[in-house]
Amino acid sequence: MKKINKLLLIVLVLTLAVTAFGCTNNEPAPAEENSDETPSEKQELTKITVAASPVPHAEILAQIKADLADKGFELEVIEFAEYVQPNMVVEAGDIDANFFQHKPYLDNFNEERGTNIVSVAAVHFEPLGIYPGKSNDLSNIPDGAEIAVPNDTTNEARALLLLEANGIIRIKEGAGLTATKLDIVENPHNVEIVELEAAQVARVVNETDFVVLNGNYALEAGFNVQNDSLAKEEQESQAAQTYANILCVKKGNEETEKTKALIEALKSDNVKQFIADTYEGGVVAID
Repeated sequence: MKKINKLLLIVLVLTLAVTAFGCTNNEPAPAEENSDETPSEKQELTKITVAASPVPHAEILAQIKADLADKGFELEVIEFAEYVQPNMVVEAGDIDANFFQHKPYLDNFNEERGTNIVSVAAVHFEPLGIYPGKSNDLSNIPDGAEIAVPNDTTNEARALLLLEANGIIRIKEGAGLTATKLDIVENPHNVEIVELEAAQVARVVNETDFVVLNGNYALEAGFNVQNDSLAKEEQESQAAQTYANILCVKKGNEETEKTKALIEALKSDNVKQFIADTYEGGVVAID
């Protein structure tokens, strides 16, 4: 009887050992991490939002999306067809930066609206041009010809100075960047200056004798400044420096990582080459 009990005990112990061993080996192996996923793909990108005019600003920004993604940023471009809201949304903190304007316009906007927006980089210059409408010869302007110009303070002055440079009118001395049609002191052709919001000027090209267009609106209207303008601001002119298009942020955000990344990407050689190849002089990169 004792031998039988010992035998039963040995069998019981062996049975428990085999059972335990089987359970251990039947446990699922821990899941392996996906080794195909790179560290950059695992990292969540930091979003940068920029308000911009469709042409050429949004097109230029599209060229830096991949560059920014490599540095950990996701660029979202919000397009605006006018010049007020892009500044207001940056001032409100809804959008990180904007790219559509030049410094004189920004300075005037800040003064009139009480905003605190600052320039952090000059990216390119868009020559202002005089384009044909019902008439196409600046040397033979019809008496009483209508010339449409932007109505915002700085761009109207810029348009009037371009007309003056081409002998069409003469502006009161000292009026400079604040000139309006009230500052015209000589008007030998009795031209009528038609003041319109900048985005609307191109729409009256078939209704007026000439139009003076900002570079971006000329591009949107299908004009090439090199081939289609009757006169334009030259690259070497003071206007090229004064009216450089700038990247802007709300004051206090000049040194953020987002701002630094945008500046570096927009000032890259790739962007300069894209501008030269795409716009054929209608947009000129600034070193």
